[in-house]
Amino acid sequence: MLLMWDMNIKNLNELAEQLRTLLPTSAGRAQEEIRASLKVFLEATLAKMQLVTREEFDAQTALLARTREKLEQLEAAVAELEKSPRA
Repeated sequence: MLLMWDMNIKNLNELAEQLRTLLPTSAGRAQEEIRASLKVFLEATLAKMQLVTREEFDAQTALLARTREKLEQLEAAVAELEKSPRA
């Protein structure tokens, strides 16, 4: 099963930052290192999942719509051919 992934680097940075804020403020300088580690961990985890980007999803949706339209045209043409008397 493919999942749509509508997350870019900005979103990933925001998520890592939100997770970092959960750390106690006494962690000080380690917070930035932990934030960077969280970001790397999240990127690696998401890369292993079967995800598609919004752009890929939209492109496939458009392709499917064009394919459906062509199929409907072909079905209509076949129906017309089936109606016409054979010589």
